[in-house]
Amino acid sequence: MDSVEDKRLVDEFLNGSEIAFKKLVDKYSKKIYWHARGMLNNHFDADEVTQEVIIVLYKKLNTFNFNSNLYTWIYRVTSTRTLNYIRKKKVKEFFSISDGKFDNIASENDIQNSFEKIDEVRRIEKVLQKIPVKQREVFIMKNFDELTYKEISEITGKSIGGLKANYFHALRRITELINEES
Repeated sequence: MDSVEDKRLVDEFLNGSEIAFKKLVDKYSKKIYWHARGMLNNHFDADEVTQEVIIVLYKKLNTFNFNSNLYTWIYRVTSTRTLNYIRKKKVKEFFSISDGKFDNIASENDIQNSFEKIDEVRRIEKVLQKIPVKQREVFIMKNFDELTYKEISEITGKSIGGLKANYFHALRRITELINEES
């Protein structure tokens, strides 16, 4: 991630360049989406969180001071928005009178021509949804986003030791769940 380029784009945006903001969105929107998708297990929810994060970036980019990398700040915003979305959704589900028949609709247009891959993705998503959110977040950031513990610590504000413990527990629980399915 090129922090010099990010700084230039942020400066240009803060000086009125909408094109610079579009370049930032183009650069980070897929990462935002896939981080949210991993946490939410649903295309529509992840898309909604992605839009929320982009709006936050547009409104709050002037508060970013480059004490860390821009992508670290963006992941922190994404994680926070995703966790807030999960909380709101749980409250809505608790008070919902819906029969729930539309809760699990997900778009799989991005997975084409491979039923085996679709089944594997569903299996992984199903297993990830069975572990606690904090463990899931660390697992996704470590394995899918390929972040280091230091980067995850910067994003989440949690200690590296605590992250390693959450990751260890996530791995253990995922292994147990996979073995139960086999």
